[in-house]
Amino acid sequence: MSRIAASIEVAPKQAIESQELPGLFPAGSRVYITDIGTDSVDTLTAAAKRVHDLGYKPVPHFACRRLTTKEALETRIRRAAEEAGVTDVLVIGGGLERPAGEFNSTMQVLETGFFDRYGITEIGVAGHPEGSPDFSESVAIEALRLKRNFGERTGARLRIVTQFGFDADHFIAWAEGLREAGIDLPVHLGVAGPAKITTLIKYAAMCGVGNSISFLKKNAFALTALATTHSPEGVVGPIERHMLENPASNIKQVHVFPFGGIKKASEWLVERGTWNLDPAAPVAAAQ
Repeated sequence: MSRIAASIEVAPKQAIESQELPGLFPAGSRVYITDIGTDSVDTLTAAAKRVHDLGYKPVPHFACRRLTTKEALETRIRRAAEEAGVTDVLVIGGGLERPAGEFNSTMQVLETGFFDRYGITEIGVAGHPEGSPDFSESVAIEALRLKRNFGERTGARLRIVTQFGFDADHFIAWAEGLREAGIDLPVHLGVAGPAKITTLIKYAAMCGVGNSISFLKKNAFALTALATTHSPEGVVGPIERHMLENPASNIKQVHVFPFGGIKKASEWLVERGTWNLDPAAPVAAAQ
């Protein structure tokens, strides 16, 4: 049976220091590198370089409202490209109420032209299936339309990468609704890797995905369930079936948030047949 492709993410210090990382993911896998605004450019560059040197595809986050100046942004992009072989990034709003510097939106960062200048040809942008406290659904759709137009205008390959959630039917309906709104970008749906329910509730609260908290609590029927480990299969299985039964779907793969650890997430992806760690195995084409 065909399996839906998957990417994963790591923290910068984890990318630099983790002894588990070599051989843990298939060669060529997209490995996103998070940015919560506390790491230096040296650290972020070193993280991307190690991910690249291990044979994976580094995808650094650029959190727009956490960025300071255009000069600093250009330096960071240049170093990522020249020192770490980065050709793929994720550009997100960043979630601050007040921008830390010159940028208030993803479009402002895209329009600098820096990504194109330094050979960044693939760009992920954020999707919010559960909505966002910062803007309405209509504003979100219009923002995605502007980004799609940016990709058409510049030749950059854009995709939508979403926040994680636990209601597969809702995520599927949201992704298909984008197509009806004229947004035909590939969609990578966020899913939480294996982790304790209590851990997931904590991260859901931190990330502001309120509907996910409600869904988790509603489906943790007894208090004893809160101590158990969440299996992502109840989310990934329906998404995978929908994608395979609907080849024209916007949904192209899942993006795994490894809240229970990267090793546990990798073991699950290998066990379900999504990942093959055989060095001779063909690498799935990026979508």
